Amino acid sequence: MKLVSDWRAVLKHAWSIRLILLAALFSGLEVALPIIGDEIPPRLFAMLTLIVVAGAFVARFVAQPKTMGGDDAGQ
Repeated sequence: MKLVSDWRAVLKHAWSIRLILLAALFSGLEVALPIIGDEIPPRLFAMLTLIVVAGAFVARFVAQPKTMGGDDAGQ
């Protein structure tokens, strides 16, 4: 396995990374749901996680100039 040459820029700017981190947060909240309380619907965080992961999947294929080296991004 080899990292992309600009992995720091990808980690810092890529929307797919941000969305994956948000999905991880929702998954953690789903696990903590019994501790949080009964006011939150039981499948809410699972649904939010699914939506965010789907968004991360799409974001992975969208050209993001800050992660691709500037003006020639997406070509």
